[in-house]
Amino acid sequence: MAKQCNVVIIDDEEIGITNLCNSLSEFSNITISGTTQNAQIGKDLILEKKPDLLFLDVEMPEITGLDLLREIKDLINWQIHVVFYTAYEKYLLEALRESAFDYLLKPYKEDEFQTVMTRFFSSVEKGNQLSSFIDSLSELLPEKRTFLIATITGYMTLRQEQIGYFEYFKDSKHWYVTLNSEKRIQLKRNTTADDILKLSNVFAQINQQQIININSLATIEGKDCVLYPPYEKKTDLTISRSYFKSVQDKFNMI
Repeated sequence: MAKQCNVVIIDDEEIGITNLCNSLSEFSNITISGTTQNAQIGKDLILEKKPDLLFLDVEMPEITGLDLLREIKDLINWQIHVVFYTAYEKYLLEALRESAFDYLLKPYKEDEFQTVMTRFFSSVEKGNQLSSFIDSLSELLPEKRTFLIATITGYMTLRQEQIGYFEYFKDSKHWYVTLNSEKRIQLKRNTTADDILKLSNVFAQINQQQIININSLATIEGKDCVLYPPYEKKTDLTISRSYFKSVQDKFNMI
């Protein structure tokens, strides 16, 4: 069965929204979860609905679609396909630089729209196949103490005891894992904190940017985590107030 995908449309012109809704109505596996003509409401809508596919107008009165996307880019932690939708071809290059999935010029021809949707469904299907492959392989790994990690260059297996901690860096917008070899590996861009935490209950999030392997935790001094060697030089692992209880709960479970 094809995955049900949700769509958000942001366009300051009502006719633009209507045209897209009419075209999307042909697809039974598409749900339009929100539309708006207001850019500020649009930002909130994106973060609330977490759309698989976003049609975003470039030229809006309050802000350009490009700037709107830049403002919330650090908050987008799921796989999103952005189709910039505009009457102005001059924005094409800048849209592509902003990692646009595709681009539609108003008024679009139906065959152009179909091409965009075909590419979208193909991308979603490839993503589903990859998730299925990873899930299947994980079931074969002994006691789930060995993980298949998606990196920016491919996939690698890591043992639970090799992992010290994970960190998210805003400048590169990636999670990294630090190993007992002191090597730091960059994870795939769309990796989220939830993806990491699901790997094992020994991983505990201590703040928005850091997750530790509690088997590497020697002591907690105040709210600072001190890890066993070879991670003892890492001195900025601080548990924030909102995560302290969940860290305590991890120890109650073990």
